[in-house]
Amino acid sequence: MTTADAVSVIVGLGNPGPRYEGNRHNIGFLVADELAARIGGKFKSHKSGADAVEGRLSGSRSVLVKPRSFMNLSGGPVAGAVKFFKTPPESLIVIHDELDLPFGTIRIKKGGGENGHNGLRSISKSLGTRDYLRVRFGVGRPPGRMDPADYVLKDFSTVEHKELAYFIDLCADATEALVTKGLEAAQNEFH
Repeated sequence: MTTADAVSVIVGLGNPGPRYEGNRHNIGFLVADELAARIGGKFKSHKSGADAVEGRLSGSRSVLVKPRSFMNLSGGPVAGAVKFFKTPPESLIVIHDELDLPFGTIRIKKGGGENGHNGLRSISKSLGTRDYLRVRFGVGRPPGRMDPADYVLKDFSTVEHKELAYFIDLCADATEALVTKGLEAAQNEFH
């Protein structure tokens, strides 16, 4: 992705606390937990305002981050982690839920708009750029006239839960490929 000594900062977005653990909006936290298990680390409080764990993903130095703030205020802790680890935006990866993709669809991109995602909006504002990498996990559109904000704050359905572990694993694989193989190769493998 960048030079061999660069650190990839991988941010899983979500909301803190047990009330939100199983919400669609917390898929970034769930994938970050899977990645932490792969490197054999545990999240610990970091002075950036996030929980973090350092390790190696397929031999590449990486820091996993879960902001302790609510989703809409993720920018401060993410910018703090990026600054602390001296990571350029092109080495920042944000894992988040995506309403415009069917459940379980994984898409990887660099930059672009926030599509109404307040966590991404906060990060872009705090960093002063949208040019960071994103691993988007499809959660689908809300049924009927349900407000999208209410939908993402609901737990995954019983049907979705049956496949959730598989898709979390797949999303972690895509993130790892992005770190080790770069954007184009990861897109070719997972799109």
